[in-house]
Amino acid sequence: MAPALKGFDHIHVYVSTRASAEAWYARVMGLLRDAKFEPWTTGGGPLTIGNGSGTFHLALFERPVEKCGSVVAFNTTASEFLAWRDHLTGVFGRTVEAVDHDLSWSLYFTDPDGNPFEITSYEYMPLSAVLAKQGG
Repeated sequence: MAPALKGFDHIHVYVSTRASAEAWYARVMGLLRDAKFEPWTTGGGPLTIGNGSGTFHLALFERPVEKCGSVVAFNTTASEFLAWRDHLTGVFGRTVEAVDHDLSWSLYFTDPDGNPFEITSYEYMPLSAVLAKQGG
């Protein structure tokens, strides 16, 4: 049997320029530079950003843009899912459609370098009721 894992620590994300990516992630996702990892930003290391509670980090590595097949999915509540949909729609200037997966709802978007992200909620029935009233 494999030993236990505590959780996700960080995810490597490859971006064309860390400075512009840092600004995008702050504006769109509210992720900010984590000062304790500042020493890693030199010598090709990552610029580490994360959420305010420190429960996850993205390690931004400056590399040539490549197509990414992995999707980073974040879980949230039904009410926060709706807030994310409104926020992303406002930030991108276009409607970000909720996708019905029968057990969950998801929002999909990419960063400027094409890295795919998902916001998902498993509070399926409450979200279904609200989204049906709002027309999707």
